Amino acid sequence: MTPEKLVFDNILQTIGRTPMVRINSITKSVKAKVYAKIETTNPGNSIKDRMALKMIEDAEKDGRLKPGGTIIEGTSGNTGMGLAIASVIKGYKCIFTSTDKQSKEKFDALRAFGAEVIVCPTNVDPEDPRSYYSVSSRLEKEVENSWKPNQYDNPSNATAHYETTGPEIWEQTEGKITHLVVGVGTGGTISGTGKYLKEKNPNIQVWGIDTYGSVFKKYKETGIFDKNEIYPYVTEGIGEDFLPQNVDFNVIDLFEKVTDKDAAYMTRRIAREEGIFAGNSAGSAMAGLMQLADSLKEDDVVVVIFHDHGTRYLGKMFNDDWMREKGYLDRNGFTAKDVVSTMKAADLQTLETTDTIGHAIKLMSGNDYSQLPVTQQGRIVGSVNEQHVYQALISSANAKEQTIESIMQPAFPFVDIATPVELLSTMITAANPAVLVRDFKTDKTYIITRHDIMKILM
Repeated sequence: MTPEKLVFDNILQTIGRTPMVRINSITKSVKAKVYAKIETTNPGNSIKDRMALKMIEDAEKDGRLKPGGTIIEGTSGNTGMGLAIASVIKGYKCIFTSTDKQSKEKFDALRAFGAEVIVCPTNVDPEDPRSYYSVSSRLEKEVENSWKPNQYDNPSNATAHYETTGPEIWEQTEGKITHLVVGVGTGGTISGTGKYLKEKNPNIQVWGIDTYGSVFKKYKETGIFDKNEIYPYVTEGIGEDFLPQNVDFNVIDLFEKVTDKDAAYMTRRIAREEGIFAGNSAGSAMAGLMQLADSLKEDDVVVVIFHDHGTRYLGKMFNDDWMREKGYLDRNGFTAKDVVSTMKAADLQTLETTDTIGHAIKLMSGNDYSQLPVTQQGRIVGSVNEQHVYQALISSANAKEQTIESIMQPAFPFVDIATPVELLSTMITAANPAVLVRDFKTDKTYIITRHDIMKILM
């Protein structure tokens, strides 16, 4: 490469043309050759720079985005970074909404580029006025001369990857790629890249990595959008509780789910075993690949997208205290799985928000339950215990006819079945009398109380 090729007029011209690196240590047992497409070399340290710039340029061309305008978007952080960098060069203001599960480092980075960040609750429906989708839509209506890219449904998202990421991978593998592995969030990366590659070779397999708590895998396999699939999860950047228009299920051959714990472990392994400082979605993608590795052959060439940089997760996956808090680091002693093994096997009983307090009394007294989760259309949204029911009965003569929603408390916390007992014990308090334990691999949920823990420790 000649020296002049390394000099650019502005930072936006450095987007794309990212390197591909072979994965060696983690994939020793894998027959195929596995490569990572390292998107951290983009100026915003993520693959989202590609589609952020494309969405802006397309909106400028057709007049949706006008000079001096304000860009308003809901983002987990990386798209916002790409939009913010482009806005610095092009003279736009930025307001971003995000969820409270995202890492603090992402918000700090966005603010470093002059963006305003509004943090919204994670565990609410997309239609809820508090959700980061809804807040960004409201702000677009309220802020003069503003434009919302809407990365989930904006076709420029997938087009950016069809025009750049796909051709780069095809060229870098000399057309030998047989499998593309991508964590799926907005769907733009996997759908645009996958479409280009399948046009070159229809036999290329496109594997989407999903997370437990997301709706993608079941929808792909059954065509059913099942709200019962939706649970709070820790993994960032992939999975959704709705169906973005950029997710082209015809391009994606299969989905594989990865637990929060396995994704976190693999994120750390990539740094320690490959020397590549990548983010949580890379950990998910690699963990998913390893789960599917038995189907690969020696002449296969696999490309895994490493979406973003590890610096975004210094307070999370790369922090031992955080990993211990989540129960992800190995410890001696009992785990939630041991507690569950001592319990009588039964499906989790729940109450609907529309059930009456009278119904709750019959269910709880008839089964000797002291507390129960509360659901709304199959999704856990709250809890109730015998103390709440008792207080309602003595305070109102017609309490039995009132709905559970009127006395509902916050939902019990979810933990993975590998969580240590000592951590579970600290989570169960007078204000929070139970914990929900999710065994994602068997798709079962259990409720654990202080009594259950006492039984295993006696």
